[in-house]
Amino acid sequence: MSNTVIKVENVAKQYRLGEIGTGSLSHDINRWWSRIRGKENPYLKIGETNDRTIKGDSDYVWALRDINFKVNKGEILGVIGRNGAGKSTLLKILSRTTLPTTGSIKIKGRVASLLEVGTGFHPDLSGRENIFLNGAILGMTRKEIKAKFDEIVDFAGVERYIDTPVKRYSSGMYVRLAFAVAAHLEPDILIVDEVLAVGDAEFQKKCLGKMKDVSDREGRTVLFVSHDMQAISTLTDTCIYLENGSIHSSGPTNDIINNYINNSRNKEIIYIATEKSDIPKITRVELLTTLPNNVHHNGEDLSIKIKVIVPFAIRSAWLAIQINDNKERNYIQVSISNTEMPLFDHAGDYEVIATLPKCKLFMGKYFINIYIAEPPGGQIFESLLQICPFEIVMFNNYREYPWREGECAYIENSAWKISKI
Repeated sequence: MSNTVIKVENVAKQYRLGEIGTGSLSHDINRWWSRIRGKENPYLKIGETNDRTIKGDSDYVWALRDINFKVNKGEILGVIGRNGAGKSTLLKILSRTTLPTTGSIKIKGRVASLLEVGTGFHPDLSGRENIFLNGAILGMTRKEIKAKFDEIVDFAGVERYIDTPVKRYSSGMYVRLAFAVAAHLEPDILIVDEVLAVGDAEFQKKCLGKMKDVSDREGRTVLFVSHDMQAISTLTDTCIYLENGSIHSSGPTNDIINNYINNSRNKEIIYIATEKSDIPKITRVELLTTLPNNVHHNGEDLSIKIKVIVPFAIRSAWLAIQINDNKERNYIQVSISNTEMPLFDHAGDYEVIATLPKCKLFMGKYFINIYIAEPPGGQIFESLLQICPFEIVMFNNYREYPWREGECAYIENSAWKISKI
């Protein structure tokens, strides 16, 4: 008997932009006329690759195209890719939330999905009632659910609120209970999207351990989507890398992660200026982050590379970098001047790399401000505000923060490298 529990063959998903449904009445009539004549849907011949960064010429896009893979029983398969690559669409098709436009999917066994916060929960029902509701959806008897009930509540850690409507839960409590239900009600296949990022670091670690246990001890299959390469590397042995709706590569996890990181480096969010200037001008800013797409691990060194064109020597130069959140609260400030080392003392092109040791930022989204000036109170040559958005994610439960939220830290032991290019 075959060990394959998921078989995906030539799966594609097409969407029409800017409309609800499949399109206009004329399009529906054309589809119907083609179908009764035994011909192919005419709109499958059109459509563009789903690249969200460019403006296209067609109203139709392929969220997925030519997807083929197999998953064996007891395997944990990782799925990685940039935002918009098609990961969530693939999981929705596997969960039967939506149907593929073309292709076929064969699944052997019960599927439990955790695709977003509160998936499958009724907000007006209590946590207790939702546990029984989800168990019934999975085809379990009331006796089977009751046998697992205490274990679910203990894992989720929400016993005090178990008889409270889940609409009053925080997003973290929602995820705790939803994952506990999905993992403990004995599905043959567990599908988990990036939703675990909502939970705290302790619960994320607990969930990863549970998924590993479900696979190794119970022989169940897990599909896991995440932007946390550390979690993907720890949990999975095989991985699929999606790009613009197609499988870019698949194979051993570490090889695919390296492929993904190397392929994404040219697509990281950077600042580039093209206009010329007769005063010192920053032409490029790039974050040297630990993950692609300007995602960085908390507690790891963060380096910022800056390229500057200096048309004349600056006697007293000062360069400052600030890191702010989206509310423009300043968290980190570092600076260098030519009283500490040579800085823009000749005309020419410069490359400056500032390294912030063990960047102890909270999980969240941040921006960079950069200033070039003549201190004290001298001319400001350049001021770039809210550029290079980046995200901090938790790494190895690193929880050491030297300042409170919204409180600025002046890092005195930052490292600077300045070279003329």
